[in-house]
Amino acid sequence: MKNNFIQRAITGALFVVILVGCILYSPLSFGILFTIISALSVHEFAHLVNKSGEVGINRTITALGGAYLFLALMGFCTSAIDARVFLPYLGLLLYLMITELYLKKKNPIGNWAYSTLSQLYVALPFALLNVLAFQNSPETSSVTYNPILPLSIFVFIWLSDTGAYCVGSLIGKHRLFERISPKKSWEGSIGGAVFSIASSFVFARFFPFMSMWQWAGLAVIVVIFGTWGDLTESLMKRQLGIKDSGNILPGHGGMLDRFDSALMAIPAAVVYLYILTMI
Repeated sequence: MKNNFIQRAITGALFVVILVGCILYSPLSFGILFTIISALSVHEFAHLVNKSGEVGINRTITALGGAYLFLALMGFCTSAIDARVFLPYLGLLLYLMITELYLKKKNPIGNWAYSTLSQLYVALPFALLNVLAFQNSPETSSVTYNPILPLSIFVFIWLSDTGAYCVGSLIGKHRLFERISPKKSWEGSIGGAVFSIASSFVFARFFPFMSMWQWAGLAVIVVIFGTWGDLTESLMKRQLGIKDSGNILPGHGGMLDRFDSALMAIPAAVVYLYILTMI
């Protein structure tokens, strides 16, 4: 038990240092890190659904698709290239559809569905981090890299998870979603939300490009959709009959286990921030 705790602590600390460091260091390190994370996460998802024996999707092609989508959207958001950058990605999606005509697998519709889901559920949210990280400046007609927005998403998720665990362990009595995740409680979820919202005031103090209430609104959105993201992955693992999505992170499971909340929180944050610009 003690060795497992130490392993979890070391892995968790390295994970946070690498993630925070690469986001803050430069656009290049940000791009390299999340291109790798996108590919690994999609590959892990494909491996999981293939283990069920009901479908058989191409892990390599779908993983390459996830990596390419991230890079394509990064290029588009930085104005390095126009929308034609997405044409090869569309070609890849067509390839995944057409090859099922010739492979003679037992469940082609399932293969199509899960191949598409690997891109929609896993690859697209990571790619949308670019929308948060790169902003066009109307005054200078240039694109600036703002690492604080993508970083804040992960900080809100981490503090929500930590707060939910601490508060839930102490006073958690009312189950949040017992059918899917018996250990989660309403008390823990509310406690986690308080932690995240409190940190949003710190972001507002040091990064006032959004108001305090806009930062708080972002934290609330991340907490709500992050919880749904966590439950979604729990539902998937429950249906597949597995405890962890993988073992790439010793003591912490797989990539999907670490980023399950972000897979819904990131798209929701993008929608929220776009709504703010329209008001």
